[in-house]
Amino acid sequence: MTKFYLLAITFSTSVLFSQKKDSATLISEVRIDAYKKPTSFITSTKSVSVVSQDLLNLNTPERLLESINQNAGSRMEERSPGSYRISVRGSSLRSPFGVRNVKVYLDDFILSDASGNTYFNVISPELINRIEIYKGPESGDFGAVTGGTLLLKTRNAENTSANLSTGSFGTFNQSIDFSKQLGKHFVQIFENYYQTDSYREQSAVKRKQIFLKDEFQYAGNAQLKAMVLLSDLEYQTPGGLTFEQMQNDRTQARQGTATIPGASQQNAGIRNKMILGGLANDWNITPKLSHFMLVQGSYVDFENPFITNFENRFESNFALRTHLNYQQNWQKVSAELRLGFEGGINDIFIKNFDNNKGIEGDPQNFDQLKSYSGFYFVSQKLNFNEKLFTDISLSLNSNSYEWEKIFPASENGKTKFKDQLLPNFGLTYLIGKGFSVRGKIGKGNSAPTNEEIRSSNQEFTLNLVPEYGWNKEIGLRKQFGNVLFAEANYFDFRMKDAIVRRQNERGQEFFVNSGETLQQGVEILLESKNFDLKNDFFNNFKFRFSGSFYDFKFKNYKQGENDFSGNDLTGVPKTTINSLLNFTFFNKLSVDYSHFHTSKMPLNDANTVLSDSNLIGNIQFRYPVEFEKTRLNLFVQIQNLYNTEYVLGFDINAFGNRFYNPAAKRNFLLGVKVEF
Repeated sequence: MTKFYLLAITFSTSVLFSQKKDSATLISEVRIDAYKKPTSFITSTKSVSVVSQDLLNLNTPERLLESINQNAGSRMEERSPGSYRISVRGSSLRSPFGVRNVKVYLDDFILSDASGNTYFNVISPELINRIEIYKGPESGDFGAVTGGTLLLKTRNAENTSANLSTGSFGTFNQSIDFSKQLGKHFVQIFENYYQTDSYREQSAVKRKQIFLKDEFQYAGNAQLKAMVLLSDLEYQTPGGLTFEQMQNDRTQARQGTATIPGASQQNAGIRNKMILGGLANDWNITPKLSHFMLVQGSYVDFENPFITNFENRFESNFALRTHLNYQQNWQKVSAELRLGFEGGINDIFIKNFDNNKGIEGDPQNFDQLKSYSGFYFVSQKLNFNEKLFTDISLSLNSNSYEWEKIFPASENGKTKFKDQLLPNFGLTYLIGKGFSVRGKIGKGNSAPTNEEIRSSNQEFTLNLVPEYGWNKEIGLRKQFGNVLFAEANYFDFRMKDAIVRRQNERGQEFFVNSGETLQQGVEILLESKNFDLKNDFFNNFKFRFSGSFYDFKFKNYKQGENDFSGNDLTGVPKTTINSLLNFTFFNKLSVDYSHFHTSKMPLNDANTVLSDSNLIGNIQFRYPVEFEKTRLNLFVQIQNLYNTEYVLGFDINAFGNRFYNPAAKRNFLLGVKVEF
């Protein structure tokens, strides 16, 4: 492998300096949306990664993991198929599954609930056409998070296609997409069905999804958007293993003990039915003044037969976002001012029963939890003579919740967290064409989610408080000629009252505030254009390398008599290095050859157990077959090419050292995408 990379780098360098300038858009000129604050990538003050269609092609039909993990600073983990975490600069410290401390939007709509929890796994990867990943606090635009924000974009151009694939472990995937401009309406209808038996015992997945979108240009200066997402997700959860159990049989589920049954015996898993719908209106009142408003609601029917109980959750959500935008241009200065509000309510009724081998038994606890969140925000962007760019914002954030014990005891209360003023200031200076330097400082705040306040131990953790901290960073972006783009960022984030996950002897989780963390790191990206080699055999070549180099430490963190101050942050690798090489042969055959290196990481706060480092390789072959009005895109994917034994998602701080969720060894996927 080392020899191969040396050869690839040598070859790409020779191509780099022999390549003639082409007319394609420069990488530095990619535009980001930043939730209706569009700007060019090279002049953005934000720390942002763009997941383009080229990266999305790397994904299996099940997950967005491969494309997200190709970007420095973002990491998606899989505990078992269907059970995912997303970490932005180490933010998964508090996530046993799902997404917390990372805000997620789907087009204009808000996928995260008012408490900060996101059911990211309900989204089919084939629905997504582009992702923007914002790293660190961006409270003036997205509210109270300390990890980051993901903007998921669906299709915005006409397309009619069908996808069919099958692979290892009984994997089957089918999807249909119809996107069409019909008069004043741009309509998208998307449907997906996915299933797999997966690699381990008790880890099968089934997902059904329908997505409907209508963008109605009802006036020359106004557009109304409507969206409905229907998702039915069911996946089994095999549970974590000890190292010895994993070495003995990587495919087994968590085994029972003399007092606690195993995952298969209890039919452990998740069944999540969700409907999300909303309306959004854009109105350009004058050429300088515009207004945006969004209202949405969702309902979630969530079942979780766990080893020790059977939990039902019924969630109702409502959210609103509105803002006024004012733009003014002078001779050498342009300005944009935004004033707005975003808020939501998350109302959950939770019922826990005995779990009699996957069937509800006697009642244990019934509780109600209602979370409220909202933030007022004001932001100002300034552009001085296309050389100096600033983005200044301030938000006032409010979080509270009401709780009630219904059965067997009766008790209630309310907690209101202190309102937080969160400023952000970013500056970019364009040194020359395709060369910029930027700096940013901002404060982030993240309140406990509903699943942290009332976790699987069925207790309300009323002493949890929001985590908060200041982030400072600097960065360089440089376009070399017309063929190579490089970016480097350094950040320093000091967080206090960090929320950390714990597990008790029954495998139930609970959460505590862990004092302070010091998170410092460097992130790099090197990406080339697509080189036209003017050769009938080897036609095109493109490469991409990214890396994260972190030094994350606990500060002032004591648990009982144990002092963990100075220890490495749990579950965060010091180094991740990713690469993607794209080749085209015979003007037809495309090859995507990707690698993901992850260094060792501590699996508990004491740092007494470390994971192994690993290097995972994937390869994909794509071949188009053209007919008169139809195009067949045939593809073959080989995941875990080197048949590596590794873990893709650990259970950190797991009781009994059950840290390990083994990932699949070498596996295959064969499919076709038909475009009409």
